[in-house]
Amino acid sequence: MTDIPVIETERLRLRAPVLADFEAYASMWADERVTAFIGGTPRTRNESWTRFIGMHGLWALCGFGYWLFADRRTDALVGVGGLANFERGIAFLEGMPEAGWAVAPDHWGQGLVTEAMRAVLTWSDTVLKAPAVRCIIEPGHGASEKVAAKLGFIPIGQGAHAGTPVNVYARPCAMV
Repeated sequence: MTDIPVIETERLRLRAPVLADFEAYASMWADERVTAFIGGTPRTRNESWTRFIGMHGLWALCGFGYWLFADRRTDALVGVGGLANFERGIAFLEGMPEAGWAVAPDHWGQGLVTEAMRAVLTWSDTVLKAPAVRCIIEPGHGASEKVAAKLGFIPIGQGAHAGTPVNVYARPCAMV
């Protein structure tokens, strides 16, 4: 079992999810604005529960995973993100950690995803030392495309996930 490291940024604490976070997590994923470009359909409470407990499973099985992004002042959920192996069947993702992120709408437009994911990628570069990190973004998701560009991801191809086209991006490890 791998402990989920705590990472602090100026405004956020990236940490393990705890049971007290679940209501806010389920509420975030039930919001159609959050899922518009992430699967397209709001998640049921059961789907959210499965993904919520899966954050711990990623760490236990892969040695990396998703963090809960919490406000440093209040410890309230802002969003989630990190690195994963979701076995999507997309050739571009094979053997590489996949970055992903989602933030509750009340926190959009504040630069929090970029702040959190910079910390995640710094951790990846210094601890995980994977040769590269990849991510997928549905076409038209301008906000995530901007975040990916700020983080140094460049487009490398296309794929499909659950029948939906996705663009695949890569970012080489800064330590290689």
